[in-house]
Amino acid sequence: MASVEKRVRNGKLRWYARYRTPDGQQRVKVFDTKRDAENHLTQVEGSKLAGGYVDPRRARVTTGEWVDQWLSTKANITPKTRERYEGIVREHIRPKWGRVALADVTHASVQGWLSSLPLAPATVRKVHRVFSQALAWAVKDDRLAKNPAVGVSLPRVQATEKRYLTHAQVEALAELVGHDWRLLVLFLAYTGLRFGEVAALRVSRLDLLRRRAIIAESVTPVGGVMTFGPTKGHERREVPLPRFLAKELEDQIQGKGPESLLFTGPRGAILRSQTFQRAALSPAAEKLGLCEPKLDDRGRPLTVRNTDGTVRPVYTKHLHPHELRHTAASLAIASGADVKVVQQMLGHKSATMTLDLYGHLFGDRLDVVADAMDNARTTALTQALGSL
Repeated sequence: MASVEKRVRNGKLRWYARYRTPDGQQRVKVFDTKRDAENHLTQVEGSKLAGGYVDPRRARVTTGEWVDQWLSTKANITPKTRERYEGIVREHIRPKWGRVALADVTHASVQGWLSSLPLAPATVRKVHRVFSQALAWAVKDDRLAKNPAVGVSLPRVQATEKRYLTHAQVEALAELVGHDWRLLVLFLAYTGLRFGEVAALRVSRLDLLRRRAIIAESVTPVGGVMTFGPTKGHERREVPLPRFLAKELEDQIQGKGPESLLFTGPRGAILRSQTFQRAALSPAAEKLGLCEPKLDDRGRPLTVRNTDGTVRPVYTKHLHPHELRHTAASLAIASGADVKVVQQMLGHKSATMTLDLYGHLFGDRLDVVADAMDNARTTALTQALGSL
């Protein structure tokens, strides 16, 4: 039974709150007043009855130690995600919370910390996500009664306007990048694969008779080393190939073995996004007028001098390879693909995610749907009248 005992030590009156944990272990906590001791026992007994009791001793571990332990158990993340989590722990979580006991992490202190971080809103949200996951694991392990990171106010991320290329712009871009990169541009713009998925795609995963590409792995730099792993969603999927693309891929795979990579870098190495953008995509996008001239403080275009003495303009808002993925989504939607098809094509977890990103593009097809219904009605009524 829980009890409060009065004792005098070194001339000072103290109150000892004694109780047992759900597993029978005896605990004692000392208070200056009888009321505080009784209130503590009331809270303990109430939490035991509600099934939410947490042994305070289990929350004495430092937050730094706990986060490291949590991260070491994450077996369901890709190497790239692990590298990103480790960076967040090293640069943001450990400096603030490394020596703080789990029990001392409060909702208010988490809120104050996140609000003071001099980071972009999207980055603050990533830091919060990692910290909250580690604290949620402490709740599951009966070290915290609740997650103090839940419900904090986070900065709003301003949605950036996506850039979508037309069929004509894709074709022009493919011609401007040159022969070595042409097919890669078309493949990215008409399949919507992530760049790491394209770089990891092997010849054996092309089914040109069925016009399908089987997406089962991805490759990304981890610590400077290109590392193969599962796709972002950890799921295998099939992506449709337009007929013109399947025909061009027949020539691309000639002479390659089944395990050969479909696309490689200039010297046969694993293809890197930065290499593609620097060597081909950015120069072609500049020529096509997809980038904007960079201006100085007076609004004048900036220029740089080449090694041969010629002068060229400096551009900003360069085309990123991921924008070809956005382009593929927009072209598929404009061609009549429904949200579930686009979801599978892009490898999104849910149709909701696809709608969040591209829902506004489906609105452009309202007239198409209305016209189709109008034509179907006219056809049905004409057939009905003809049968009379």
